Amino acid sequence: MPDDSGSRRAGVTDANFVIEQNARHVWHPMTDPKASAKEPPLIIAEADGVHIKDIDGNEFLDCAAGLWNVNVGHNRPEIKKAIADQLDKVAYYATFGNTSNPPSISLSARLTEMLAPEGMVRVMFSSGGSDAVETALKLARQFWKLEGRGTKTKIFSLKNGYHGVHFGGMSASGNPLWRLAYEPLLQGFHQVEGPYLYRNPFTDDHEELGELCAQLLAREIENQGAETVAAFIAEPIQGAGGLIVPPPNFWPRLREVCDQYDILFIADEIVTGFGRTGTLFGSRHWGVKPDIMCFAKGINSGYVPLGATAVNARVAAAWERDHPLAAIMHGYTYSGHPVACAAALANLDIVESEDLTGNARKQGAYFLEGLETIRDRFPSVGDVRGCGLMLGIEFVRDKATKEPYPPNDPFCLEVQRVCREQGAMLRIQGNKMIISPPLVFRREHVDTALGAITTALETVDGR
Repeated sequence: MPDDSGSRRAGVTDANFVIEQNARHVWHPMTDPKASAKEPPLIIAEADGVHIKDIDGNEFLDCAAGLWNVNVGHNRPEIKKAIADQLDKVAYYATFGNTSNPPSISLSARLTEMLAPEGMVRVMFSSGGSDAVETALKLARQFWKLEGRGTKTKIFSLKNGYHGVHFGGMSASGNPLWRLAYEPLLQGFHQVEGPYLYRNPFTDDHEELGELCAQLLAREIENQGAETVAAFIAEPIQGAGGLIVPPPNFWPRLREVCDQYDILFIADEIVTGFGRTGTLFGSRHWGVKPDIMCFAKGINSGYVPLGATAVNARVAAAWERDHPLAAIMHGYTYSGHPVACAAALANLDIVESEDLTGNARKQGAYFLEGLETIRDRFPSVGDVRGCGLMLGIEFVRDKATKEPYPPNDPFCLEVQRVCREQGAMLRIQGNKMIISPPLVFRREHVDTALGAITTALETVDGR
């Protein structure tokens, strides 16, 4: 076998060399390794604004914002400068014990200020969304021990919910595709029916569905015993589970149920935080104040990995008393990473100064109007839905019966392929197309994306 170490050291970017090295060395997330070996992945080598380029120089409109997270767009000089400036000071030091760094302290203050309407007072940093959820689940259980009610350990969540890949978050997630290879999962996790408007066995009335699902949660809490339930966790809008937007009454009713049974309410804002829904936070869109909130992705637009978990005054107060279990025996090597926090501060300046929340609301409404036209036109489009710049298309074999295309069906993958040929990067998740572009999208970008989707459906539906 020839020695390629020199090429690696020299940073060779020859496309064939890189593709061969990927096939030899890399396993990709959420992918059967055989699939990557059979069809080489698209290798993204450059990015700027709302566009990305592959290693062969082909340009695409990034309609996925990386993975829900490059909210302010690629290659922002403000964030790059903040990163470089911080590297000139200190690239890393731990926040364990009694040490810290200025960017993490400044960011915690910035976040609690932004989250004042929700009443958040303390922040714990991590390396990403799965970490942030794991932190929330552990703090919820610890809270009840500090309160002298240690039997409250169970975690409730929704079917179709997605809460990351650690064992806690995976145990709370509601789709068996994410869990089957790793079972048995953790004990004490229970999923209940969520308000999937397009597919539910109850009703076509949105308000009635929201009420019914809240009642189902209450009934299951009573069945398990409220004295055993620590927390309920949900996404304000379900993302990876299918872009499921709940009825307006659902989240307020969830808050009422949690209050009724004295259960902590955890909002998984990994995707919805920092403007994507057209409000600064997804919980705020529904007018609800959670007890614990989880963040990542849009916190610094993915420039450096970062997650955060925030708690309100009631939760934080439990750690003010003397208790043998008060030490937070949890944390990550990169918790409060100074470079990641510096990037976040610059990122949040952009989100606020450019009103990306308002732009997401405006462009998202225009995008959804275009998707509704597509739904009415093509037999394979069963439903379209969205909120802000968080949108989705659900593909079906039969509109009348709502029979879905199965995972990895050639139809859905072909739609994705033709979209790429048209210069638009769009994600397929099962039988759904997920649309989550940067929040700096303009009307002309929306038109380009809609044109690519339309062409793809004309091509594939026409066959």
